Amino acid sequence: MGEMVRTEPYGDWPSPIDAALAASHDGRPEWVGFVGDEVWWTEPRPAEAGRRALVRRHADGREESVLPAPWNVRTRVIEYGGHPWAGAVGSSGPLLVFCEFADQRLHAYEPDKPGAVPVPLTPVSQVGGGLRWADPQIRADRGEVWCVLEEFTGEGPEDLRRVLVAVPLDGSAADDRGALRELSDGRHRFVTSPRVSPDGRHAAWIGWDHPRMPWDGTELLVAEVTADGTFGAARVVAGGPEESIAQAEWAHDGTLLFASDRSGWWNLYRGELLPGQGEAQDVRVAALCPRDEEFAGPLWKLGQRWFAPLENGTVAVVHGVGTTSLGILDPETTDVVDVAGPWTAWAPTLAVHGSRVVGTGASPRSAAEVVELDIRTGRARVIGAPHDDPVDPAYYPEPQIRTFSGPLGRDIHAHIYPPHNPGHRGPDDTLPPYVVWAHGGPTGHAPLVLDLDIAYFTSRGIGVAEVNYSGSTGYGRAYRERLREQWGVVDVEDCAAVARPPAGGAPPAPPRPAPRGGGARGWTTAASLAGTDVYACGTIIYPVLDLEGWATGETHDFESHYLESLVGPIAEVRSRYVERSPAAQAEHITAPFLLLQGLDDVICPPSQAERFLTRMAGRRIPHAYIAFEGEGHGFRRAETMIRALEAELSLYAQVFGLNPPGIATLELSK
Repeated sequence: MGEMVRTEPYGDWPSPIDAALAASHDGRPEWVGFVGDEVWWTEPRPAEAGRRALVRRHADGREESVLPAPWNVRTRVIEYGGHPWAGAVGSSGPLLVFCEFADQRLHAYEPDKPGAVPVPLTPVSQVGGGLRWADPQIRADRGEVWCVLEEFTGEGPEDLRRVLVAVPLDGSAADDRGALRELSDGRHRFVTSPRVSPDGRHAAWIGWDHPRMPWDGTELLVAEVTADGTFGAARVVAGGPEESIAQAEWAHDGTLLFASDRSGWWNLYRGELLPGQGEAQDVRVAALCPRDEEFAGPLWKLGQRWFAPLENGTVAVVHGVGTTSLGILDPETTDVVDVAGPWTAWAPTLAVHGSRVVGTGASPRSAAEVVELDIRTGRARVIGAPHDDPVDPAYYPEPQIRTFSGPLGRDIHAHIYPPHNPGHRGPDDTLPPYVVWAHGGPTGHAPLVLDLDIAYFTSRGIGVAEVNYSGSTGYGRAYRERLREQWGVVDVEDCAAVARPPAGGAPPAPPRPAPRGGGARGWTTAASLAGTDVYACGTIIYPVLDLEGWATGETHDFESHYLESLVGPIAEVRSRYVERSPAAQAEHITAPFLLLQGLDDVICPPSQAERFLTRMAGRRIPHAYIAFEGEGHGFRRAETMIRALEAELSLYAQVFGLNPPGIATLELSK
């Protein structure tokens, strides 16, 4: 006989998914690649001070960390990072080049060479944020690594430059900045790493400038590579102020493949270079698979790959609308054959080798895992970071894909996770409380995947509504641009439309929900509390709170002009920056809140949280502020994540009148 289902108040259900379990499964494998026949990738280690370990899968299936703790394979380029390693097979086995988070230097390491230790390849700079590196490409023929250099030239967040650079593999640049060889001409504020054509004669990369973000408008550049390894004049072959090129790769036949949203969707195109002079390069362009769906996404990290060309002329692609699939595109027929399997979200990290394709996929029943597809057989199998249910999967939430109607009848996409616990149900005469999650884009997307943070709440009887509000990616450029100059308006309206009960609903009335989120969603949470009366309380995590401060030097360079498109040019609409800022509208917040902040956050600095709290002083609104030493934008340490989750649950317990077992009471100040 099955276990009896008990009726208990929502929020009071016991659950095996505690905060420690959720924290231990935070993060996902990332940055997959081949080193010879082996597959390597990075993997989070929350229990090891949040470091990112590099893992290799040997030919016999055995996995091991390439570097012991505390080595942390992670770059801070544009603060969100990028591809932090490259590998090749040398005379002594694998040769690894990687960026170490602590000092941001590139290092070389031969893990199979007895007695070998990582050797620095790049110098230390004491200026500003120093020298940072991303998306290294080993050029063994030249004894160099080609990559992106981000160099701070002063103490300010915008005192920097980015160029493509060749770093000697012999270590001669470790103490000599002059040994670095610059490849690009510095015309763009931002650049991605070069991709070299199969014959070695051309290099292609992407560049863009303030105030545009890479999903607004970028340029695809091509330059000839001379015999001595220098670049000729760079030519723009695609892109512009209103066209986003998200990725470019050379096919094995020497044509250039790129993802562009010129049609309103990120689709794939083939470009055949034609003879040209100077900076004007003719290119014959053809769409490979014109569809109203996305074959790329927002370039938040340098080196992201949504597609990878294979030797037989086909292309591995991550594509879809809302959810994503891994498929193989045949450019001759425009057919895409998708991989069979449970995965509903594929990350923009693909690698190919012969007939093998490797990526990371996740689903509502499984966290992200490393998956390999053999295109000869069509078989896909998990080869790394396999999902292992830490509890009975009966406790996992069962999501519903929903489309809501917002203001002016606009569609709003959301995932609804009702409370779910196999041993408990709520009383018939009550409805559960809900937490409304807005993703942390604002140009981002909430994927349909298993998230134990969500399960932490749903298994206790608290529902979660995850909103892909207007401005989200995954639904075409028009949906994305709904947020243009409307940040703090349409995102707040869309979340409220999902949060409000339907008109004319039968009693009992549901409890008022609570918004929560970090970064940009921390902004939406705070703006929702200040601008609506929909919510009972909220959890604000490393948020943007003061638009004027954020736009005038308080954030990092990558997003320093982001508000030009999200809010409008500050010189023209400065009052709008004040009117929408929760820090300036604190007197309108009447609901209790929890504010969580990393003290090392340079994207959403703690100074904003402190000014906001100063404005709240004396207003007698119950609240708590917890600041975490050593944490930046995105919590990575297990102890931080545990405390944050338990504090959040305690807030909801106090506001909604819940009694979750085993949770310490969060002290709320007035």
